[in-house]
Amino acid sequence: QVELVETGGGLVQSGGSLRLSCAASGRTLEYYRIAWFRQVPGKEREGISCISSSGDITDFAASDKGRFTISRDNAKNTVYLQMRALKPEDTTVYYCAAVGGMEICPTKPYEYDYWGRGTQVTVSE
Repeated sequence: QVELVETGGGLVQSGGSLRLSCAASGRTLEYYRIAWFRQVPGKEREGISCISSSGDITDFAASDKGRFTISRDNAKNTVYLQMRALKPEDTTVYYCAAVGGMEICPTKPYEYDYWGRGTQVTVSE
């Protein structure tokens, strides 16, 4: 069992930056693929980016041409999402998710086995 906890959300002005953290307990994240998703109420959960066990990165549609950058620190059992040039439309809850295995990252939310409870990001005008 992997427990994931997201932190780092908050209120930021448009154009600002935030770094989200996804900390794991219960298992080492070293052998898991970790992704960041976000979900606006009433809409489907959309993928931002994923990092494989070996550090390969797959950017999904919501990564928005590199505004968001994923990274991992296996020694700290943590994965990060650096967000830059934030826009009001980025306001929503951000989730991290994990799935075991060494293959390329899955693209669909249902393919991930473990989820955190999310952290709210609010971008003001």
